[in-house]
Amino acid sequence: MRKICFVTTSPLIVNFFLVPHLLRLGRRYEVSLAVTLPGEVPLRPLPGVDIIAVDIRRQIDPLHDASAWFRLRRLYRERAFDLVHSFGPKAGLLSASAGRMAGTRARVHTFTGQVWAARSGAMRALLRAADGATARMATHLLADSASQRDFLVQEGVAKPGQCRVLGMGSVSGVDLRRFRPDAAARRAVRSELGLNEETPMILYLGRITRDKGVLDLALAFGQVEGSAVLAMVGPDEQGLRDEVLRLSAAAAPRLRFVDYTDVPERYLAAADLLCLPSHREGFGSVVIEAAAAGVPAVASRIYGVVDALVEGETGLLFEPGDARGLARQLSVLLTDRALREKLGAAARSRAVEHFSQDAALRALENLYEEILG
Repeated sequence: MRKICFVTTSPLIVNFFLVPHLLRLGRRYEVSLAVTLPGEVPLRPLPGVDIIAVDIRRQIDPLHDASAWFRLRRLYRERAFDLVHSFGPKAGLLSASAGRMAGTRARVHTFTGQVWAARSGAMRALLRAADGATARMATHLLADSASQRDFLVQEGVAKPGQCRVLGMGSVSGVDLRRFRPDAAARRAVRSELGLNEETPMILYLGRITRDKGVLDLALAFGQVEGSAVLAMVGPDEQGLRDEVLRLSAAAAPRLRFVDYTDVPERYLAAADLLCLPSHREGFGSVVIEAAAAGVPAVASRIYGVVDALVEGETGLLFEPGDARGLARQLSVLLTDRALREKLGAAARSRAVEHFSQDAALRALENLYEEILG
């Protein structure tokens, strides 16, 4: 049986995007997962998958990075994997280079958004160069959106024709049986948050970090009139809660915070609209998860997200970092229930047609067959 290994930095990435792939591929391959353990959240059960602890940290840390590189090279030589597949910039650089040194024939990397896209100066140049090195040392490159692929080519990180997008994009599509309109979940979550059925609810779902634009959202929410509640669901990785409360000003009492959840579908079912104010994003999977639940989105106009949302049809866009523009778009949907429902219905239809998880899993499986023969 052919042997493959997924490599990434975080159980969070595994839980949100990779579990379906790992379980499906386990039917045909001997599957391993190299990931940082323990992580910021518990790893979901992965029966049949060999879990290997490799301390790959997101932040630049030369000593730990070197240790992780040697660990991966030794692992690749000992296990003789037929294919290794990395997710995340640090994992990509270490895996592609270690795999090349170890003689691993197939070294796949998936770009899921560039950290340096929202940076400037020397740090932007350094991180961009690291992605370029990954592209040179990998044998196969994927991007989770067409606009991200085009950005990588434009920036000289990837060559034209070198990077592929599977289907319409995303890493694992959306599980349409899990993410769907659910009246019972809507009532339950709203009760937990102290909301009645008529209170408009904006949902932010994801890591609470500056790059995700949460401070822009807080400032915009403070400018939105009415009774709407903003629920922010996700781990506060940078300790921003107090800053979010301060920027929300008089609207702060209408904020609700929920830490990491492994049932995001419940909160999407309870929401009237999703907001993704990110400064950088590879695709914006949460947008199509919301779409599958019949929830329209207000999101930043950046590469990746523009593949997940059709402006004026499944949601609204605003310029990244423009809190006033974000407030205006939020107000448009909060004050027009008919428009929300129209966009939400169109969003669900698009998610069903183009982004089913089954199609995404088949696409990666077919790629592996193509690579391995």
